[in-house]
Amino acid sequence: MEKDRGNRVAGKKEETSKVELHGAAKSPAPGRVRYPIGIKLVIIIVFLLLISLGSITVLGSVMVSRDLRITAEDNNFTINQRSAAQAENTLQTIRSDALLLLDSINAVRAGVGPGSTELWSELSRQIADIYFERNPDIAALAMGERMLINDGFFVSNEIETALVDEFMDSSIQDVEHARMGETVLLNTAPVFGIPVLAMLLPYQGSGGRETETVTIIFSSESLSDAFGGFVNVSFMVNDAADILIHGDHRLVMAGANMINDPLVRMLRESREQNFQTLYTDLAGNRQFGAFRKLAIANAVVITTVESRVIFEGISATTRRNIFLTGAVLFISILFIWFYSKTISRPLERLTIAAREIEEGQFEVPLAEKRRDEIGLLSESFVKMSNALGIFGHFTNREIAVRAMRGEIRPGGEPKYATIFFSDIRSFTAISENFTNTFGNEASDKIVAWLNAYLTRMVECVEKTNGVVDKYIGDSVMAHWGTAYTTGVTEHDALNAVRAALLMRVALLEMNRRRQPDDPADPVIRIGCGINSGIVTVGQIGSPQRMEYTVIGDAVNLASRTEAVNKPLGTDILITEDTWNLVGKYLITEEMPVVTVKGRGKPVRMFAVVNLIVKEGMEQPHPRTLTELRNMLGICEPDLCSVDVNAKVLKYKIKKDGHC
Repeated sequence: MEKDRGNRVAGKKEETSKVELHGAAKSPAPGRVRYPIGIKLVIIIVFLLLISLGSITVLGSVMVSRDLRITAEDNNFTINQRSAAQAENTLQTIRSDALLLLDSINAVRAGVGPGSTELWSELSRQIADIYFERNPDIAALAMGERMLINDGFFVSNEIETALVDEFMDSSIQDVEHARMGETVLLNTAPVFGIPVLAMLLPYQGSGGRETETVTIIFSSESLSDAFGGFVNVSFMVNDAADILIHGDHRLVMAGANMINDPLVRMLRESREQNFQTLYTDLAGNRQFGAFRKLAIANAVVITTVESRVIFEGISATTRRNIFLTGAVLFISILFIWFYSKTISRPLERLTIAAREIEEGQFEVPLAEKRRDEIGLLSESFVKMSNALGIFGHFTNREIAVRAMRGEIRPGGEPKYATIFFSDIRSFTAISENFTNTFGNEASDKIVAWLNAYLTRMVECVEKTNGVVDKYIGDSVMAHWGTAYTTGVTEHDALNAVRAALLMRVALLEMNRRRQPDDPADPVIRIGCGINSGIVTVGQIGSPQRMEYTVIGDAVNLASRTEAVNKPLGTDILITEDTWNLVGKYLITEEMPVVTVKGRGKPVRMFAVVNLIVKEGMEQPHPRTLTELRNMLGICEPDLCSVDVNAKVLKYKIKKDGHC
């Protein structure tokens, strides 16, 4: 029944981690930091720099752009007013001088009388010569059939005087408009081949004569000087939007018209005498444009400047600020990145140390000698790890670590486990010998001797994935299938037997190395008892002191099984429950049945001789219980001499019939 119940428990899925038969339990892989401190610092600094430098750049650009726009508009408007004033003065002068010439000629004619035509002609010619000498830019002056030609102008510019007649023939309609009272300005450059303008204006001589048209043909070079500029472009158009003066002489020579220009359309529709605006020209460029209408001939002086040119300096400054911001960001990122390493690397080492502590490695070296918070944290961490290391010596380290990870739940739970007890033979006599030999030093000597022994025994338990429950003086209690389990009770039980066999080998090796009759290092012989069954596993104790242990009848039987080794002359005894699980892997000899206190039914026990070796492999020594006793130096027991009625014994051995 016990075997069937064990198989049912073994068939259940264990809640604890599954490990290989002889492998160590693996801790979970450490997690990666998703957002390292260095990345966070870089993001924060980049954000702050972008906000600060970006705000300064944007605000500076906006404020400077506003001021620069006001300055550019004022400057453009001033240039336009100056160019318009100069052009208006020049045109007024040309008009006044021409009218003065005509008035002088009419006055001479009236003075000499109508009968002196030749004298009047001669005097008129002299007056005209004086006029052309003082106004060399005037090419010709015509009124009706009369025409005054400045021969010097035509000679110096290498053009024919006949061009005047050609122009007059092509301007009959404009002449008529002037006779009706309008003053007209025309671009005659396409006719003369040089920059020349024609001013057509009404004239009425003295004596109430009929209004006639006076045509003044003159060079526009004197006007062009007032329209020069590198950034701002000034030009003049007439009432028909023909270009009269422009910095680009090709437009003048071609007789270009700007009727479709947005600014020209705007000024033709405007009633303002002067105006300034921001507009988009036909090429799609943004322009600051100013114009002023002249008081003569409805001419208009226009001055423009591209906004791109005005704001080019701001754009260049903004680009430099952006490059500077990028450089500052790059340097800041490098600085913050390397600075963050001085924080993240110590924290990373602390994290690694924390993981090592989590895995049970409490002694972690940290050499952070700093005078800041990191150094203080490292120093405190070292003190904590040292304290945990000391604490680990006083408790089951692996169990504490697993409980810390949450792998062991609070409370108790039933499990099918294998329990192990071992004890040193004649330990009381050995202790007395230490006291008699070393006196006051006996305690240190015996503790050192016992610690060396326990160290090797614990290694055997941990190597097979067992848990050392506690030390009871010289006794060791351990169990398999509790905190660690393979998931198969048979394998857990076999691991417990393997641990006992490893202890046997370790003791043989230790005893061979001991010096004969060394009182400080006497020979050690032990007895091991192993039993399998249902136990209660859990954290038992008080809130101040708690331990992970197992309790139950199976534990008591394992303890009492260990005690039977001495009278039976064995070193490893297993109960029937354990033998049913692992007997097929072992060389065993059945011992006499034992009646254990608290159990009415006798218990079958088996002495473990060795592991069964697979076919083809060399058979290890020993192969029988007799060989084992000879190897360990155990005398054959006399079962008939055992006092079955001794009260101190918790067992009775059933003797053979011949005793």
